[in-house]
Amino acid sequence: MFQKLPSFLLLAFLAMQSCSAQPQQDINKDAFNLIEKWMEAQRDYQHLPGISASIVKDQEIIWSKAFGNASDNVSASPGTLYSICSISKLFTSVAIMQLYDAGKLRLDDEVKSVLPSFNIQQQHKDSGPITIRSLLTHSSGLPREADAPYWTGPDFPFPTKEEVNSKLGGQETLYPASTYFQYSNLGMSLLGEVIEEISGMPYDEYVEKNILQPLRLANTHPYMSEAQWGKELAVGYGAMKRDGTRDKIALFDAKGITAAAGYSSNVEDLGRFASWQFRLLEKGGSELLKSSTLKEMHRVQWVDPDWGVHWGLGFVVSQNDGTTLVSHGGSCPGYRTTLQMDTKNKMAYTVMINAGGESPEKFARELRNIMDKVPKDKKAKKTSVNLETYAGRYSAQPWGSETVVVPWYGDLAIMGLPTDNPDEAMTLLQHVSGDTFKRIRDDKTLGEEITFEKKDGKVTKMWRNNNFSTRID
Repeated sequence: MFQKLPSFLLLAFLAMQSCSAQPQQDINKDAFNLIEKWMEAQRDYQHLPGISASIVKDQEIIWSKAFGNASDNVSASPGTLYSICSISKLFTSVAIMQLYDAGKLRLDDEVKSVLPSFNIQQQHKDSGPITIRSLLTHSSGLPREADAPYWTGPDFPFPTKEEVNSKLGGQETLYPASTYFQYSNLGMSLLGEVIEEISGMPYDEYVEKNILQPLRLANTHPYMSEAQWGKELAVGYGAMKRDGTRDKIALFDAKGITAAAGYSSNVEDLGRFASWQFRLLEKGGSELLKSSTLKEMHRVQWVDPDWGVHWGLGFVVSQNDGTTLVSHGGSCPGYRTTLQMDTKNKMAYTVMINAGGESPEKFARELRNIMDKVPKDKKAKKTSVNLETYAGRYSAQPWGSETVVVPWYGDLAIMGLPTDNPDEAMTLLQHVSGDTFKRIRDDKTLGEEITFEKKDGKVTKMWRNNNFSTRID
């Protein structure tokens, strides 16, 4: 198309395109700066080896950053690969729904009619059928795991597909089908076998050809690459021990559990995966899936009797402060990950940590909360001082660890670190004169003074309530 445009129009068009992406970075600069200060501190105080995160707005990754290390000698980056563990289930679910769209299966098909090897012992005479739908919603009554201790280190002996099936007949259902929620890696692994049985292709080949390649997710794979481990693929570490250390975790191969927990990816690829969903929901029609099918996947399909669990077709569906989130998390030996999507506002948040015992969901929640605090017009107030002059870290000892000061859309924001709730821990300061600011109360009136002391033109102290904090950097 560019060949048909006069040169001056082409240049104008390119300039517009260049400008269209930049404002997202500019208008959110203060929010991103605060996020980075907070995440860097949390990584240090929680002794995390590495953490990568991204924020997506519709079709654009508007922010991505990493902190710490992927291994002893490699820094983490937004491109660093992690085990995404149970987020693998989303790709399996999409594959199942592709076969549904193609008319090759029905959601209410009984699993035993598709898989000849499905011979688990039904212990409940009043049970309804175990169906494809019940596997997708974790309401089948199947046990959580196949009969093997594959989550046990240090070797993590994952079974092959053949080994899963050989012991299936010795396992029993826990509940009647469609009665209770019971999260099941076994059930999702069996859906991987359903994909093979119906498509006539090996599971990994089907997913690569029909999902990953069309979406150009070049860094997402249904395996963990030994050749990349410690380089592009982060080394995993266990939960933190009492002495503050973490054990290095051996690389594992999920084998017959791959469809439930065997994938590797990075925060940028999962951001693109979210963008595909936003695009399909907005434009309608078909792209890998029918738009109507994806909507069904995002709709609540199962509610547990206690009303505490809400599940779509493969996706967790939840409400948070009035916002509906479509998500999934992952927890594997040495790794914790999450993907959370606000489909109404077309925002997605991805966090990956190469350590056990941590909560990427907490980080994703606070990314969302901080972005929600950005002024709606996103315009900074005019001020007569350079706010960067006061930005930095200040000692809060012995009462706290430290206080960080950053510009916030024409004001200053101060926040004690570490904190699990940075959006609540923020205090905004408005400049009044010289080096003096006042706290902005919730009702927008001004409160007590905070004054910064300078020496040789450089800020050295922050005074508040007749006491001071010394600047650290």
